[in-house]
Amino acid sequence: MMTYEQRTLPADGDRAAAAPGRGAARGPEDGGRRERLRRPLLALVVVALLAQMAVAMVTTAVRQTPTIDEPVYVGTAVVYVREHSLRFNPEHPPLGKLLIAAGTVFAHPHLRPGFHGGQGQLGRRLLYESGNDPWRVMFWARLPVMVVTLLFGLVVFGFARDLAGRAAALVALALYTFSPDLITNGSLATLDLPAVGFVVTSVWLLWRARHRPGLYLPLSGAAAGAAVATRMSTLPAVPVLLALAAWSSWRAAGGALPRRRRALRSAAAAAGFGLVLVAVVWAAYLAVDPRLRWTPPAHLPAVHGVRALLVDWLPFPDAYRDGMRIQFGFENARWQGFLFGRLYTGSLWYYLPAALLVKTPLGMLALWLAGGGAMAAVPALRAAVPYVLGVPAVLMAAAMGGSRDLGVRYALFVPVFLAVAAGCVLALRRRRVYAVTAALVLFVAVSSLRTYPYYLPYSNEAFGGPSRTHLELHDSNVDWGQDLGRLADRLHRRYPREKEVWLVYKGSGVPSWYGIHGRDPLKVAPERVHGLLVVSDTSIAKARGPLKRLLRGSRAVDDVGHSVTIFRRP
Repeated sequence: MMTYEQRTLPADGDRAAAAPGRGAARGPEDGGRRERLRRPLLALVVVALLAQMAVAMVTTAVRQTPTIDEPVYVGTAVVYVREHSLRFNPEHPPLGKLLIAAGTVFAHPHLRPGFHGGQGQLGRRLLYESGNDPWRVMFWARLPVMVVTLLFGLVVFGFARDLAGRAAALVALALYTFSPDLITNGSLATLDLPAVGFVVTSVWLLWRARHRPGLYLPLSGAAAGAAVATRMSTLPAVPVLLALAAWSSWRAAGGALPRRRRALRSAAAAAGFGLVLVAVVWAAYLAVDPRLRWTPPAHLPAVHGVRALLVDWLPFPDAYRDGMRIQFGFENARWQGFLFGRLYTGSLWYYLPAALLVKTPLGMLALWLAGGGAMAAVPALRAAVPYVLGVPAVLMAAAMGGSRDLGVRYALFVPVFLAVAAGCVLALRRRRVYAVTAALVLFVAVSSLRTYPYYLPYSNEAFGGPSRTHLELHDSNVDWGQDLGRLADRLHRRYPREKEVWLVYKGSGVPSWYGIHGRDPLKVAPERVHGLLVVSDTSIAKARGPLKRLLRGSRAVDDVGHSVTIFRRP
């Protein structure tokens, strides 16, 4: 059966033959020789792009201390393997933490069974109070996420290739592998990127199901189930995926069946897709505890209205539905946000688009827009718009309605899906488009490489680069506790004779373990604070009262990783 690409757009190897007046005298042997040369070259470029991303992620991971969320996930992962208990971190499904556990088993961490504290205390106990080396444990916990991040890059490549050919696939893969946000989150033991990767895999398989539904629809349902079993934030995509499953089945049937039979077949395809999805979620919980022992946590938030109906109707384990209640409780809280230098309480509907504008390379933004326009302009690509643009649009609408303005990690589906869309700009088949696209990809690569190894606080040139991101954004956009180790090195090398260091640190790391013995300046009178004052940039953004007064009387003298500022107080 011919692929979509073969039915609509000529493959890269056929473009010269398809162009009028070019290559008319060349025989099939010349075309075959060119094809044999292009295949290894294509593979070499793909390997080079993925290798670049792998090096960026690994070298970043080995230098970063645990971010705020990581100890919880890693501690929970160890309990999953050792005790087969679901009692920790119920607000997130288990699959992503099982992925992390696949790495922690090689670190052989010590942890006494039966810990009964909170999940934050569990992470602290594992990393700092059980005789383990946090650097070693965290590297092994992060490694599986790095591996799947690279594999999802191949999904992006394959998706774009199916739509617009090999050159488009290389553009999409380049944008994926050079994205600072994807490098950042791909190098952390967190759940955001794995969940998004499973979603884009599901969508790609749905696109392929238009021609081979018997093979690709079950695989797509399994990938969608993996996404839902990793993060609940992917749930808004499920109705769209079900509709696309039905539509792909309808298109696969063509005109060979009567309309009524096609409709019944499409409904059955969507139902089968949903059953596979549900089965994967149950399998993730059963993999942790085959007996599904579950005791609801105390003070479980009450859920009312449509949310209550959603929780009650979903055919998932009780632990999953109670986790949804906890998440809805988070949504009912009022969080602090920081955008363009303004500190506020609550949420702004435009926060995520604005944050993406700051943290996305300028060349990438241009290619996203051009790719989306090309998909609308090229008739052969319009059928792919609901797949490539519809799913992230629904996820973005849901995320923009959330209450937590804490980082672009809540919208990682944007750089992943729009990398595929950006590659489609080459479907316009114009020489100028090829030249401009190559220049923009090069601009993205240079912008990404220049920020190495500080990918987490990246911002593009229009906003001053990584050193100025803290003036526009906070939290996981800039300062997620990742630079405690770098801070220890800086204090040891540049300020070895300082008798007193005052520290305001935002993160899950334990400063004393890294050799930082700073005192809390907020627990003494301001006139007693002299010497070095070290403050996390998120704490600076949110500074009020005593801390704000301390900062007014201090002079910035150093910067650590663009996430921690060192001040001198007279």
